[in-house]
Amino acid sequence: MKYFIISDDADILAGMRLAGIDGRLAKEEKQISQLLNQVKEDESVAVLLITESCADMCRNAIDELRLSAARPLVAVIPGRNGEYSESDAISRLIRETIGVKI
Repeated sequence: MKYFIISDDADILAGMRLAGIDGRLAKEEKQISQLLNQVKEDESVAVLLITESCADMCRNAIDELRLSAARPLVAVIPGRNGEYSESDAISRLIRETIGVKI
């Protein structure tokens, strides 16, 4: 089982590669969607790391993958210019899904 990262920032990708995590650079929604499909098909990928700006481009696909697939585990990580808060994401997902504000 391995990690895989999708990033729109070459520096983040380089740092992850130094840590032994394979990944790809994607700056457009089409590229990100193709990579998400490849990751879903690759049985060896257990954890998908994706930068928040990439996740924002394909939010529906990311949410669907998180809620319906047993593998991979999807973790959205902050980019250099972003402030990502997981609690905000969970609140947003609940608000969008059932219309309840927490």
